[in-house]
Amino acid sequence: MSTYDPSSSEPEGGGKPSFDKQPPSSSTPQDTPSDGADRPGAPPPFGSPSDGNAHGAGPYTGGPYGGSSYGGGPDGGTPGGAPFGGPGPGPVAGMPPIGTWPRRILARIIDYVIIQVIALLLVLPFTGFGNRNGYTDGVWVFYGLYLIYEGLMLSRDGQTLGKKVMDVRVAMLADGSSPTGSAAWTRAAVYTLPAAICCGLWWLIDGMFGVFDKPYRQCLHDKAAKTVVVSTQ
Repeated sequence: MSTYDPSSSEPEGGGKPSFDKQPPSSSTPQDTPSDGADRPGAPPPFGSPSDGNAHGAGPYTGGPYGGSSYGGGPDGGTPGGAPFGGPGPGPVAGMPPIGTWPRRILARIIDYVIIQVIALLLVLPFTGFGNRNGYTDGVWVFYGLYLIYEGLMLSRDGQTLGKKVMDVRVAMLADGSSPTGSAAWTRAAVYTLPAAICCGLWWLIDGMFGVFDKPYRQCLHDKAAKTVVVSTQ
């Protein structure tokens, strides 16, 4: 028989509470972040502005040579663009695009015709072209005039008359400025003097080198002078 007195204030079992009869705890459970985004030091969620590789990333600052990155020009390989005349970003940030081959070639043709006419006017009154000596004198006068013409014009503002017409100019590769005096005369000498010795074959070699040069499409005379031809448009 049970000795428990219902009127007593003590619980059944000798006054000791039964733990298995305790009510569930009323304390609020701790909140656990579902994705860890609120934890200190946790990485930002995908697509946040600080995540440079995610959607919604901040503005891209670009590469150091004026393109999206070095070696990332429009031809998929170089900041100079397509090697056969396609425009591309400049070699230095803020510099105009590399001059296209059609404009560069036409500028040379214009300069060639100008100097050829001047040489003809200078030589013709003193010698005829009916003999070999007269022709040779005219050629030497042409090369001499071309050397002086190119050196003076490029050292002034980086443009010959042909380059002005075709909207291209010669610039220093390092910073895009007009050629220094030494660079201008070096470029003119490397372009002209070997041609005088090789009877113009040098111009073909020099020009073909620039066609396949990357990333700045420099001919050999540009390599020697550390210059590049850019657009002025």
